Amino acid sequence: MPRKPFVPGAAVVVAAALAAGLTGCTGSSSPDGDASDAKSGGAATSSPAAEPGRYQTLPEACGLPSRGVIRRMLPGDGQPLSDTEAQKVYGGQADITYDTDRRVGCRWTRETTAGTRHLGLDIQRVVSYDSAVSDDDKAQAIYGKKELAAQIPPGGAGSPSPAAPSPSASASKGKEKGEGVVTNDAADKSTTGKSSAGTKGKAPSGSPSQKSDPSADPSADPSTDPSGSTAPRVLDDLGDAAFLNDKLVTADSGVHRDVTVVFRTSNVIVKITYDQWSTDKTMLPDSQELQDKARSLATELSDSLSE
Repeated sequence: MPRKPFVPGAAVVVAAALAAGLTGCTGSSSPDGDASDAKSGGAATSSPAAEPGRYQTLPEACGLPSRGVIRRMLPGDGQPLSDTEAQKVYGGQADITYDTDRRVGCRWTRETTAGTRHLGLDIQRVVSYDSAVSDDDKAQAIYGKKELAAQIPPGGAGSPSPAAPSPSASASKGKEKGEGVVTNDAADKSTTGKSSAGTKGKAPSGSPSQKSDPSADPSADPSTDPSGSTAPRVLDDLGDAAFLNDKLVTADSGVHRDVTVVFRTSNVIVKITYDQWSTDKTMLPDSQELQDKARSLATELSDSLSE
């Protein structure tokens, strides 16, 4: 019996048919027969973007604190200021920034016979460019690094800051060295080797007495820490997170105390730096006074930003 001729095209047709049949047998395994659901790497539901921060812009830094608070933080020595001098001292000097919607700052300085005080304000608005991380979470991460760098003890206080010496202690020290002691009475410029009745009960030079400056009285300032501690610590009653740092530094030119308050509210981080310099190393700047005033300003700024 003669063989049938081999037709190449027929083999191609058969192979194609077999392939089509196999494809048809590998349909979707989903109950509703939707083949698109069975495709690996198909269109997945995108996760919602993280919440944006509350703040989309920043206020003008030099005009944010009230003039009254600035005046209390930069006390004078009884010498009146002209209008031009007052504007220079209390008006502040704005920091140079390239994007005022992301960062602003201001600086104030006042020199007196009791020493020099500096006040600095830095406000940063944090924006997260990661859709999985909110602006608030990004701000908290930055704040956390600042707290860690300041070595604030977790949950509270560290070693107390050195307190200002009493007039009697300063007098005794002056006796031992044969030096004079400068009193804090502005009207009395004389020095003496003994403690006098005129110095008893008064604050040391460079720290206004509580009578002359009500804001230096802890009982009159609601920002005073209830425990009375002046050690570096976390602040529980300020913004979403806050801490206070206090350092006493002695240099060849004198002594200065630096108080820093940092707090976060939503996606904004505020840093207040407040220090007092004194050329008299026996008269340390008062820790409680500086802290109370710095916290008072921080509370005002937090309330203002929350409005």
